[in-house]
Amino acid sequence: MLELRRRDLIGPIHDAVAAGKPFLGICLGLQLLFDVSYEGGTHPGLGIVPGEVVRFEVPPGTKVPHMGWNQLRFRAPSPLVAGLEDGLYCYFVHSYYVVPKDRDVIAAETDYAAPFCSMIRRDNLFATQFHPEKSQQHGLRMLRNFAGL
Repeated sequence: MLELRRRDLIGPIHDAVAAGKPFLGICLGLQLLFDVSYEGGTHPGLGIVPGEVVRFEVPPGTKVPHMGWNQLRFRAPSPLVAGLEDGLYCYFVHSYYVVPKDRDVIAAETDYAAPFCSMIRRDNLFATQFHPEKSQQHGLRMLRNFAGL
């Protein structure tokens, strides 16, 4: 957020989303869309999507960060995953995840000790906790789908 503020990008991001331009956030780009993050203290986000960013609370023996390949379970239709099947694997690396106030924005969930939101969709806004650019053919398909919007 400090870097977005320093570069005077907060207003343009809000304007682009409000204007209906397709917007894709990846990993931290998903987390920054929310109201508040508790990573390293309490920090305001962009406030575009109501909710918070919280640290994984996992049982002993489960590693944080969550890193590696894990499955998506689609919860709502999204043009980002058009042509892809439920249960596909994508690449993750994160210690925090988003908790949307409105569960209707959740497009996919993933299990890591418990289910968490791994993708959102609201109107022209799309965001993933995983890295499509590192998720081989499935991720490339998502990026192509986004580019075609």
